[in-house]
Amino acid sequence: MFTGIVQGLGIVTAISEKQQLRTVQVRLPQGASDSLSIGASVANNGCCLTITAIKGDEVSFDIMAESLARTNLGQLNIGDAVNIERAARYGDEIGGHIMSGHIFTTTSITRIDDTPPNRTVWFKLPASAAPYILTKGFIGLNGCSLTISEVTTEEFNVHLIPETMNRTLFGRCQVNDCINLEIDAQTQAIVDTVQKYMQLHA
Repeated sequence: MFTGIVQGLGIVTAISEKQQLRTVQVRLPQGASDSLSIGASVANNGCCLTITAIKGDEVSFDIMAESLARTNLGQLNIGDAVNIERAARYGDEIGGHIMSGHIFTTTSITRIDDTPPNRTVWFKLPASAAPYILTKGFIGLNGCSLTISEVTTEEFNVHLIPETMNRTLFGRCQVNDCINLEIDAQTQAIVDTVQKYMQLHA
């Protein structure tokens, strides 16, 4: 379980390609490697991955074909940065919203409106996720817990404060960047239940 509060940026230091599998080595941000062990879960751009090796502050993750196809992790190159969040522990403060680390789909940035010191980022509205993307609802974007501000027929946006831009990839994002999207589980459950009820009583 994760909360969508990104702890900092990790840097990809090595990539190994195998059939249907990619191993990525990431140098974690300061403090994020403390007390880590093999088998622990760490979100990379919001995608829950399992640590397979540890070498100082660098850890390795195996990424299967399904995750490579569904997320932006297949596009990573050496030197790229990723949003890092360690798994939440019972008793931790939930500063964002509960997230599973299971990416629903990807989207792309369509435009960026800068009004210093803040930023508004617009994203393409994926058809598969559209029923769950609601004004003032929660969403996970590259692992960041964010509140949806506005939704149109083709786009949606979020507003970013300086702290989010300083701590995450959104401080350096560009139009057309591919972004991992996780919908809010409670929103999905409610929407799916209502849709099934309406179908049964149509």
